Amino acid sequence: MVSWLWIPITLFAVVMQTVRTAGQKHLTMHLDAIAVTLVRFLFGLPFVAIYLACVAAWSENSFPPLNGTFVGYTVLGGVAQIAATVLLIYLFSLRNFAVGTTYARTEAFLTAFIGALFFGEWISFQGWVAIVVSVAGVIVLTIARSHVASSSILGRLWNRAAAIGLGSGLGFALASLSIRKASLSLGIDDFLLSAGITLVVMVILQTFIMIAYVAIKSPAQFPIIAQQWRVSLFVGITSALGSIGWFTAMTVERAAYVKSLGQVEFLFALVISTLFFRERTTRLELLGMLLVAMGVVVLLLAA
Repeated sequence: MVSWLWIPITLFAVVMQTVRTAGQKHLTMHLDAIAVTLVRFLFGLPFVAIYLACVAAWSENSFPPLNGTFVGYTVLGGVAQIAATVLLIYLFSLRNFAVGTTYARTEAFLTAFIGALFFGEWISFQGWVAIVVSVAGVIVLTIARSHVASSSILGRLWNRAAAIGLGSGLGFALASLSIRKASLSLGIDDFLLSAGITLVVMVILQTFIMIAYVAIKSPAQFPIIAQQWRVSLFVGITSALGSIGWFTAMTVERAAYVKSLGQVEFLFALVISTLFFRERTTRLELLGMLLVAMGVVVLLLAA
């Protein structure tokens, strides 16, 4: 296995996630946030299942038994990802959502911190420097793009939005670490197969949870989902491709490194807005871009 293979896979996942987000934003004009989350899993499930079938047919390994460790981490990761997504969506209903969103951007640092404490994910000193610098860059970009004063962030170190944002980042961190643990627990040398199995099992779990929730809370959303099947299909395909990338990359490399590299998504978004939408880039945004770029370079040298 090529040691740097996780880098292009992560970048592919970032691109697919960015495209998927655009589709989800369109759906929010017709569906509530929970139903949009359901679409991601429901319409993505057939495609991840097809992917796993293709990988299994090509692989020389047979399907391994699903041990207790795998099941435990898959459930933890699936539930944590749903909870983190719901918290992130809820942030946007709050008046001071920008402050909370800034806290949510600490996901990469939280992944490294929790991974080192509880998941045995050893990070080198150079790796820590890369993670801290890139996270600082993302926070600066978030402050600049949301037009929230840095003094308001410092002045509200702990409030409702901050707690929700931190909870969202924590949920995504637990999900990433659990995905890696679940995949590696299968004990096979085919990283594509182990990542594919983990992905399909987790998406099945998440799909059933979300269907049950929507059926109880807002069943009127189902006919609207059917009406929006074209956009939903687009979201499902891009979600499946992005998840394939994330799960595979986190099977190959430590979750904290993958998440740190994944922060180039913010650079992509800023470059697109500057080149295609002719939006002006501020000095604070340039500083954030520089920090993210520096962090990524140091990360790649440390990996």
